[in-house]
Amino acid sequence: MGRSGDHELNRRDLMVGASATAALAAVPSAAGAAPVSIDKPVLTKVSLTVNGQRRDLELDTRTSLLDAAREHLHLTGSKKGCDHGQCGACTMIVEGRRINSCLTLAVMHQGAEITTIEGIGQPENLHPMQAAFIKHDGYQCGYCTPGQICSGVAVLAEIKAGIPSHVTADLNATPQVTEAEIRERMSGNICRCGAYSNIVEAMTEVAGRPV
Repeated sequence: MGRSGDHELNRRDLMVGASATAALAAVPSAAGAAPVSIDKPVLTKVSLTVNGQRRDLELDTRTSLLDAAREHLHLTGSKKGCDHGQCGACTMIVEGRRINSCLTLAVMHQGAEITTIEGIGQPENLHPMQAAFIKHDGYQCGYCTPGQICSGVAVLAEIKAGIPSHVTADLNATPQVTEAEIRERMSGNICRCGAYSNIVEAMTEVAGRPV
């Protein structure tokens, strides 16, 4: 009776055989094999109205709205935080609605009106929301602040338009600017420094209520 080892491949022989098989599979046959193509970007023309100015771009179709603004228009106020739509640092206002610009492609907004933090206000001409953030110390490191301000401006517009939230008490009445409403609507904008109470005070002042 033969030894059991006579019928077994040793480890070295097995690895050599597997490597050879993989190498052969990776080499296309001479007849009928499709050539290996190099992944080239697909470019398309996109026209956007950014902060009141028409901007014509030629972009890779995979370019996010955030990257279009930062890398192509050099509007670096909007920040890339998580790049997964979870922190709100990239918030912009598109056609009057706030969105996470890292989660949407620029080509999806052909002809759209887009407002970034640069379009909200400038140091010599601050928007009331920007001035209130300064007054109430609504920031510390400042990284999330552009998104917080863009979102804050849009939130007050939502309330004024009567759009309810999950904490709106009466869905048939115009929502009121309360701390609960502000905190609920701003929950998608994360401040890792924890300046939330100051942000609420700033937004409340801009909405016209005493703080």
